[in-house]
Amino acid sequence: MNTSAVAKLLGVSPSTIQRWVKQANLQMERTELGHYQFSDESIEVLKSIKEQLNNGVLLQDLKVNGRQQRKATIKSVNSNLALEQLVKRMDGFENKLGSKADEVVAYQILQHRREIDELQNEVANLKILITSMLETAAQKEKESVEDNPALLSPVSSLRKFKKKNFISSFFGF
Repeated sequence: MNTSAVAKLLGVSPSTIQRWVKQANLQMERTELGHYQFSDESIEVLKSIKEQLNNGVLLQDLKVNGRQQRKATIKSVNSNLALEQLVKRMDGFENKLGSKADEVVAYQILQHRREIDELQNEVANLKILITSMLETAAQKEKESVEDNPALLSPVSSLRKFKKKNFISSFFGF
């Protein structure tokens, strides 16, 4: 029988039959074109494989004609070494990142300190300017009072002006 006929007989796809043959490492006869040729014995082996798979056995754990189970091996030494190297690299990157962050923060603090110093100098200059302006204004007021003593009573002239406006509002002038 060919692969397609066996696949129909077992109710699976032809590629599944080919996979089982390769996985179970079965010795099959081949045609001139390289296709599998199945005998009655090999069909029974494939039926056994299908039954094992239906019972929940994994493909790599199949038992074929008394063969031992295939066992996978894992290279743990290389994976542990690679893991350690990866952890070391990550630690190095974390250290570099931390130091870079510290450098950036230190630079920003210095910039802010310079800005604060400049602002404090500006505030001090403004205080000096305001003080000198107040002194100048006080001196000019003192000079104007000395020059014109009539300005000493600005309240009385303001009262006269208010009375005059109040009376003129009644008469319309």
